[in-house]
Amino acid sequence: MNRLHLSFSTPLLCLFSLLILAGCASSSQKINLTTASELELYELAQKQISKGSAGFAIQPLQILEKRFPFGEYSKSAQLSLIYAYYEFNEPENAEAAANRFIRLHPQHRHVDYAYYMKGLISFPKAKTIFQEAFSVDLSKRDITDARLSFNQFNILVSQFPDSEYTPDSLKRMEFLRNLLARHEIHVANYYLERKAFIAATNRGQYVIENFQRTPAVPDALAVMVQGYYEMGMHDLSLSSLETLQANYPNHPALKNNGDFDYTYSTTSDSSWLNIATLGVLGTSKPPGFNSEDLYNKASQ
Repeated sequence: MNRLHLSFSTPLLCLFSLLILAGCASSSQKINLTTASELELYELAQKQISKGSAGFAIQPLQILEKRFPFGEYSKSAQLSLIYAYYEFNEPENAEAAANRFIRLHPQHRHVDYAYYMKGLISFPKAKTIFQEAFSVDLSKRDITDARLSFNQFNILVSQFPDSEYTPDSLKRMEFLRNLLARHEIHVANYYLERKAFIAATNRGQYVIENFQRTPAVPDALAVMVQGYYEMGMHDLSLSSLETLQANYPNHPALKNNGDFDYTYSTTSDSSWLNIATLGVLGTSKPPGFNSEDLYNKASQ
């Protein structure tokens, strides 16, 4: 996530104020931020947010909060400031503002919004133009923020089940569960490739225990079948295989007769172009289990 930070030095602050005066004031009146009333500052900030210029809402909201800490619009301004920071790509400031609001106003009727924004701040930015163009797989990246986002949304839906933000939070949590589960499969495949079979099966078991009903479950079972087989733990391998056969008979590691292909995870499925260009062009399936496309479509 790119983070844009502004240091409000005196020249920059003056320029910022001039831009606000030029771009935000009404045609009949320009607003002087140093003498503006609480209502004027609040309306100016809301006008900027509604125009999609959240960055220009930050300064009037900060001034309002400083000059009118107990004013009529103070709490609403604090909530708006969370959103303005978030939209202006200042996640650290947004999270600090959300934490501050929760700490100061834990019983406020809109405190659920602060919790919702905390989840949104850490939510992975999926489906950007860059990710679409280069097929970036979010589950192969650092998933620290994804875990944090899931936990924050979980707090919201647990404490505020009737919140207007709960339905969207639940949808985002479903996306995050799938992302976190798929990440575990990538790690398990990594361990399989390096013959760390105990670590691999542990990852598979973790998915089974914590991410039921996600598209990663069939691959977790396949990891366990392979890992236990390699360690000579054939009873556990067979038990995992029977579960895989019964619930996911179309898994690509299963042969037509239902037997498990124990070479599946050690071979790659590369296109002729990929082979001919030594991996520079074309597509290739790295060793391991990854039936994501098949079971993502099924779950949808």
